[in-house]
Formats: sequence, C-alpha cells, structure tokens
Amino acid sequence: MIEREKKAVLVLKDGTMLSGYNFGAEGESIGEVVFHTGMTGYQEIVTDPSYYGQIVTMTYTQIGNTGINFEDMESRRAWASGFVAREYIDFPSNYRSELKLGEFLKEQKIVGIEGIDTRFLTRKIREIGSMPGIISTEDFNKDSLLEKLAKDRGIIGVDLAGEVSCSQGYDFYEGSWEWGTGHKKKLPKPRFKVSAFDFGIKTNILKMLSDNRIYVKIVPAQTSAEKVLAENPHGIFLSNGPGDPAGCDYASDTVREIVEKEPLLPIFGICLGHQILARAFGAKTIKLKFGHHGANHPVMDLSTREVEITSQNHNFAVPIDYFEASDCPFQLTHLNLNDKTVEGMVHKELPIFSVQYHPEASPGPNDSSYLFKKFVELMQER
Repeated sequence: MIEREKKAVLVLKDGTMLSGYNFGAEGESIGEVVFHTGMTGYQEIVTDPSYYGQIVTMTYTQIGNTGINFEDMESRRAWASGFVAREYIDFPSNYRSELKLGEFLKEQKIVGIEGIDTRFLTRKIREIGSMPGIISTEDFNKDSLLEKLAKDRGIIGVDLAGEVSCSQGYDFYEGSWEWGTGHKKKLPKPRFKVSAFDFGIKTNILKMLSDNRIYVKIVPAQTSAEKVLAENPHGIFLSNGPGDPAGCDYASDTVREIVEKEPLLPIFGICLGHQILARAFGAKTIKLKFGHHGANHPVMDLSTREVEITSQNHNFAVPIDYFEASDCPFQLTHLNLNDKTVEGMVHKELPIFSVQYHPEASPGPNDSSYLFKKFVELMQER
C-alpha cells in the first residue's frame, strides 16, 4: 500500500484550493484543468501529445490498477502537464504491466495529486468552465500559487502543436497490437503513401493507417507544402494535437497551398487537424466551455442517422454557424449529441473530409474506424 505522506495541493484560477497527496513527480505544474470521463486508458491519455498543456482529472475513482506497459505508448514520452486522481492504486494487477503509474509519472517528471474530491472538481469545471490550475508539492500558500498562475501564458493563441511536433521527419509502417503477436505481425506490401503532418500525432493513428496498407511519411508541423508534395504522396493527413488552432495558422496556410496544387490530393483531418482544415477555408474556431475529454461521447452521422460512441479530447471547435453560410465549401456530416457541436465535415466538391473526434481511440470504442477506409477509397478513386 502506498504511504500517503507527501502532501500536495491543487489551486484553480478562481481561488479554489484542494488538498491531497502527491504521487509521481514532485514540484509544481501549471495547466488547463480538464476532466476525462473514460474508465480506462490513463496511459494513453498521459502519453497523447493532445494533452500537452492540460492537467487531467480522471473521473473514474481508482486509477493505476493496470500499471504501465511500453507497448501502449501513444508517443515517445508523456505530455500531460499534471494528473489528478481520486485514489491512486500502487499495486497494479495486469499481465502486461511493466511499471507502476506513479513510477512512470515520476520518471516522466509529471506531478500527480490524489486523494481529492474529483466529483466536486468535475462539477465545478462543468459549471464554471475549464480554467488554469497549479499542482504543488512545495508551496502551500494560495496567494503565492495564484500569483504564479497569473504569470502563466495559458493556451489561447499559443502554438502548442509546434512544441510537441517531431523535429525531423520519419517513416512508419507497423500494424496495431494483436493478441498473441503484439505489434510484431507482418503487414502486406503497402498500397498507398501518405504524408502526415505531426501536430501531436498519436501512434495508434499511424498503426490504423498502416492496417489499411498506408505507408506513412510523418513531417514536422511547419513543413512547407512544396517539401511535402515533393514526396509525391497519394494523400495528406492532418493529425490531432494540443491547444488553440489559431496558434498554428501557418499550418492552415500550408493546407491552402496544397489544395491549390494539381493534381489534387485527398486530405483527411482528425481533431486539431479538423480545425486547421476548417480555418484554411475561412472558418473561425471557438473555445468550448469545458471541452470534450472522454471515451463515451455520442456522435451522429447525419447521412445515416447512426450514432457512434467516440473518444474525444479538444477544448476548441468549429462553430456550427460556419456551415449556415451560403458560400461555405463544406457540408456538416457529424454532430455531437451531448451539446450539438460540430464533429465532422466533408468538402462539397473536393476529396477532403475531417472529424473532430478520434476514430483511432485505443483503448476506447472502435465505431469510427470506417473513416480510415473512407480515406483509402478517396485515394483509390484517384
């Protein structure tokens, strides 16, 4: 049993102060405090670059039960700014576990706090909205911590995607994990080559593309259109990533350049990539009150009226009134059934589409994996 001796506090920008105990790294950490409604997947969450700049509150009560294994990393390191749990379990029970969650967070220099009322915290965020917060194991003076929060840059207009993106391009062709073979299964020869912009790309996205026989050439976020097109890809992928899409409008400029070139390539965007795509075609993006973070969000496909259970992580969105303008080049395809926000779109004339949610989610629902096949079909047609 973990010895809960090291005290920690979480202070929100509105002055709310919650006391608990430290696990993971010691020190101080600032980020946008959000809550995640998934019951599983904490490893995938903290290693997802989309959570960079966020202090993640898990709404499920016991966290750490299955430990950490290095096959399920979503990127090269952990990215979450901080981690909040009701009760940290220090004795994982899973045959794939290689490390305790607390040990992993400590190794990755992520400050964690447990023993606080996460139900209270979640309700506060729902009522007031997500806001900056600070976790500390050193300073327990609220005024002092609020001063530190006031000096933080926040996430509005900040290019977080550029900070998590790879510094050099690389290639990827490796399938998803399977029982009995793990990640070592042999894939058939790829049929297509895609250039993927890394705004914070998850490893499982790359695996899902590979499962569909797509060889992926990943490029840094600020790669020019000329350099990407010089590789002669069959399609372009715009990845997920953290923060405000307004902070990386250079990417929207690049997308516009690609669209203007011949031959026209199919483009598929996910999450931040969806927002970047919309901004490339004149949309403005908005910040949601408390965002969408979880693995159980219902989304309706408006063409079939079918409902997908989806995994999501975003604080910003494309406003629905963008699609009401007569000159809007996109058609709305998917709608969030919780709050009626935009979840997907398709260009009315060009082979371009995107979704706000994560069709590659793992662990999580697989209802939306058909979108990767749709991308393949667009490339087949050309």
